[in-house]
Amino acid sequence: EVQLVESGGGLVQAGESLRLSCAASGFAFDNYYIGWFRQAPGEDFKGIAYIRERDNTPVYADSMAGRFAISRDSAKNVVYLQIDNLKPEDTAVYSCGGGYYPTLNYYGMDFWGKGTLVTVSA
Repeated sequence: EVQLVESGGGLVQAGESLRLSCAASGFAFDNYYIGWFRQAPGEDFKGIAYIRERDNTPVYADSMAGRFAISRDSAKNVVYLQIDNLKPEDTAVYSCGGGYYPTLNYYGMDFWGKGTLVTVSA
């Protein structure tokens, strides 16, 4: 069974950092692009970044460059998203998705996790 399970969300104060995890199982991890997306209240999903083991070159959405860093640990089948200097506008459900083709479009991925909520207080 293909599974992506996110963790690491929570309530934090503005200026703090978080590292989110996306644990993968049930598919050939190294062959798939894994991306991070977020959905703020009342908004659609926005792509943050994706990465694949085969080339290990992260790609970021233009609007997300700077405070976000995606990385992966193939030994553990986990993809991380480091978020620094969190702002209240970063409050959202953060989800990871997997796909055979690279995309920052959430709906272009083949499968998704259920997400983890990040709430940033001012």
